[in-house]
Amino acid sequence: MLKNYNYTRRKLHLPEYGRHIQEMVDSLAGIENRAERNKQARAVIAVMGNLNPLLRDTADFTHKLWDHMFIMSNFQLDVDSPYPQPTRDELTARPQRLPYSTGRIVYKHYGKYLQRIIQGLKEEKDSTAVSNTIDNLARYMRTKSYEYNHEHPSNEVIIRDIKRLSDNALSLDEATLSSLRSEYKTDSKPNNPNGKKQKNAQKNSHNSHNNTHKKFFHKHK
Repeated sequence: MLKNYNYTRRKLHLPEYGRHIQEMVDSLAGIENRAERNKQARAVIAVMGNLNPLLRDTADFTHKLWDHMFIMSNFQLDVDSPYPQPTRDELTARPQRLPYSTGRIVYKHYGKYLQRIIQGLKEEKDSTAVSNTIDNLARYMRTKSYEYNHEHPSNEVIIRDIKRLSDNALSLDEATLSSLRSEYKTDSKPNNPNGKKQKNAQKNSHNSHNNTHKKFFHKHK
C-alpha cells in the first residue's frame, strides 16, 4: 500500500495554518445555503484567530484573517465579508523599486559622513575649529583604515586623503598632523610615575578636540 506522504499532497496556500484549516476553508465552497456558508465562514475565522491569541488585540487582525481565508480559497470563496474582498492582483502586486543613492563615496572605508564633514570644512571661517576638527578626523581616519586594511596608515596617507576629499581647498598644518600620536600605541608603562598624569592630560586634550568636532558636526549636519 502506497503511503500518503505529505509532500505528495496538494500544496498549501498558507502553510502556517496547517492542512486542517485548509480543509475547513475548502469545505465552505460545498455549502449551498448562503446564510449557512456565512455562518461557517465566521466559525473558521474564529478557529484561525485561536491559533494566534496574542495577536487578537493588534490593529487589523480580523481583517488579515479574512484576507487569509480568501487566499486559501484561491479567491473563489463567495461569502459576505465585513471587509472588502481582496483580489489576486492586489495581494501579489510587486513593490516599487527603491531609488538608490547616486552619491559616490571616494573612500568607502572612511564612509560618506566623513566626506561630508570635510566638504563642510571648506566653508568654515573659524580656523581654530577647522584645525581641531581635522585633528579628530585624522584620528578617526586612522581607526577606520586599521579596521578596513588591518594596518596603520602613515601620516602622509592621511594628509593626502584629506586633501583629495577637500579638493585641495583645505590648508593643512602638516607638521601638526604628522606629530599626532597614533591611537594604537601602547599606554605608558605602569612603573612610570608620570604616566598617569600624561595619560590624563592627553585625555583632556582629546576630549577638548572631540567637543569642538561635535559642535562643528551639528553645525554642518
